[in-house]
Amino acid sequence: MAVCYNKLFKLLIDKKMTNTELAKRAGFSANIITRLKRDKSVSLDSIEKICCVLGCGVDDILEFVPDNSNNGR
Repeated sequence: MAVCYNKLFKLLIDKKMTNTELAKRAGFSANIITRLKRDKSVSLDSIEKICCVLGCGVDDILEFVPDNSNNGR
């Protein structure tokens, strides 16, 4: 399974918050935002900080999707 953060970026739009503002308020670097945009893994600590800033739960910002890299394995 792969992780997808599309929900996070939709939530940021709804809250009229920029990626830079999220990073600043959550206390992490722009590198974390880049990793999120690329659907790369980030630490649970970063996920927790995002949820605290946005006042939401984990399921509001990410979802697990089938990993297509296995191609039918």
